[in-house]
Amino acid sequence: MELDQLRALVAVVDHGTFEAAAAALHITPSAVSQRIKALEVSAGSVLVQRSRPVRPTERGAALLRSARQLLHLADEAWSDLRSPAAGSRPRVRLPIVVNADSIATWFPEALAAIAGTGLVDLEVRRDDEHVTADLLRTGEVMAAVTTEPTPVQGCRARRLGTMVYRAKAARSFVRQWFPDGASPDALAAAPVVHFDRKDRMQRTVLDSVAPGAEPPATFVPDSSQFVAAIRHGVGWGMVPDLQDPRDLLVNLDPRRTDRVELFWQAWKLSSPALDAVTAAVVAAAAAQLHQG
Repeated sequence: MELDQLRALVAVVDHGTFEAAAAALHITPSAVSQRIKALEVSAGSVLVQRSRPVRPTERGAALLRSARQLLHLADEAWSDLRSPAAGSRPRVRLPIVVNADSIATWFPEALAAIAGTGLVDLEVRRDDEHVTADLLRTGEVMAAVTTEPTPVQGCRARRLGTMVYRAKAARSFVRQWFPDGASPDALAAAPVVHFDRKDRMQRTVLDSVAPGAEPPATFVPDSSQFVAAIRHGVGWGMVPDLQDPRDLLVNLDPRRTDRVELFWQAWKLSSPALDAVTAAVVAAAAAQLHQG
């Protein structure tokens, strides 16, 4: 297996088509196809599904993770050879995945610190914190903010801290829907805001007080706009403390909090770029997340 073949595999999976991969690699789509075919001959199996977007097969996903590790180490080694002078190291690309609420709250501080290192071209993907570790397993990313404390094979895990969520609504919404408090009957009828179909926080609250209730629901798949919709009285929802620091919204049940413990999982690599990203993420989390 040659590095340019592995680079073609990573590119077609990341960019979704042979044409987009060719543009990223500055070669022709035919050359990309030839490299993938040669790699498949070497591996003895089909590695990608020729669909739109391109998807790795089971064997392709297994190779993809190793390919990313090899290419990352090769890029850093080449960077060292080309730039012996301090401070002149070319940047390396590093894909990670972070949940939406972290991106909207504490993670920008980490981004600023990472940008300051000059080591990394960071590609941040967004996904639910309960599934981000799956992208580590498939090799699509090198690190993840996740709720999984057990290290994915080949990764190290460390605790970042806890995000605290509370059931909140706008004052005008409370006056209309909860004049006598957030009773089970009121919650069963009041409109609710969900992030997306993966978001179970509001459903968990409803199931605990009004099982089977199906109130009107609005889905807003953006953390900032999710909170904005609640502020505008669209419905109630579970809001992170970090997104309502001045308690402008009404807490529907001061006795209830939902706590989501977050972890940082990253590949076990001797990599200055990955080490710099890890240090920035851990420092930002320590400064803003609950550590108790």
